[in-house]
Amino acid sequence: MKSSTFCVIMAGGIGSRFWPLSKTSSPKQFLDILGTGKSLLRQTYERFSPLCPDENVIVVTSGDYKDLVLDQLPELKPEQVLTEPFRRNTAPCIAFANKWIGDRNPDANIVVTPADHLIINESAFHQAIQSGLDFVKDNEALLTLGIKPHRPETGYGYIQAGKPLEEGNPFSKVKTFTEKPNADLAKVFYESGEFYWNSGIFIWSLKSINKAFDTYLKEVKQLFDPLTTVPSSNENQISEVYAECKNISIDYGVMEKADNVFVETVNFGWSDLGTWSSLYEYSAQDKAGNAVINGKTLLYETNGSIVNVPEEKVAVVQGLTDYIVVDSGDALLICPKENEQQIRQFTTDIKTEFGSE
Repeated sequence: MKSSTFCVIMAGGIGSRFWPLSKTSSPKQFLDILGTGKSLLRQTYERFSPLCPDENVIVVTSGDYKDLVLDQLPELKPEQVLTEPFRRNTAPCIAFANKWIGDRNPDANIVVTPADHLIINESAFHQAIQSGLDFVKDNEALLTLGIKPHRPETGYGYIQAGKPLEEGNPFSKVKTFTEKPNADLAKVFYESGEFYWNSGIFIWSLKSINKAFDTYLKEVKQLFDPLTTVPSSNENQISEVYAECKNISIDYGVMEKADNVFVETVNFGWSDLGTWSSLYEYSAQDKAGNAVINGKTLLYETNGSIVNVPEEKVAVVQGLTDYIVVDSGDALLICPKENEQQIRQFTTDIKTEFGSE
């Protein structure tokens, strides 16, 4: 029987906060950031394999990365890799995928996921995704996964959940979405018990999301409606669409406006792996709290730091507390963890000073 479950993997980001490992030529989703022998993209694909057949997986990425995707996911055909000529945020990315899916199965149910997240408990994850798919099959709902917070985090957006639809039920109507809060507000959110981290993972039926686009982002959907999704026949058409398309997120364009948005509250060990500190949190640490991801490393009077150097390199680190030390071979970062939000600015300055390469 033909499966109606589709998975859209968004893999177009450049992961600038993971510089110097993540670069424009090879962003973090294509790297083995966790030291498992598999890239984050590969792990994401394998995570969804039990839920979705290979032919129903779509990767949306930059045209620069199509070959990287096909190299890492040889199970996919070239037409399953949708390439965006410009970055236009998540709403156009999803509209593009919706058009491709709708031309093949108008009764599809869809999971949309970033390519670069960490999931600890995959069994619990599979159960949550399947429950979500069952929910959107029976309800005209736009569903997002909300992660139970275990600290007042300022780096994530938050979802405020209403009362569960039924006692013990993980599904609730969404009251509000809030962008990344300051420390005081994050503490209030954490202590209230009503707020969940916004995972950026969405589940819906094609009919429900198309209806939402027609209502809230009609001008975006109308650009994609005439698109030909036959392989290799539409590059100029796609470029024209993206040249006209505005840059807007699905959260801002649809989820914060629609009245049929629900959250499934989950707890399967999740991180968006947005920063070196988030990787540090989920890495094995020695008794001094240091996480060594790669390389032949000796640490002296060093505490709470994360070190990642090339496998063949010998590194000696002395006298650092709560630092990030990352050597990519041609670039070196030494930065206090508390200042890592400046890494994006560092990369901008490097391009200005030394060129984009």
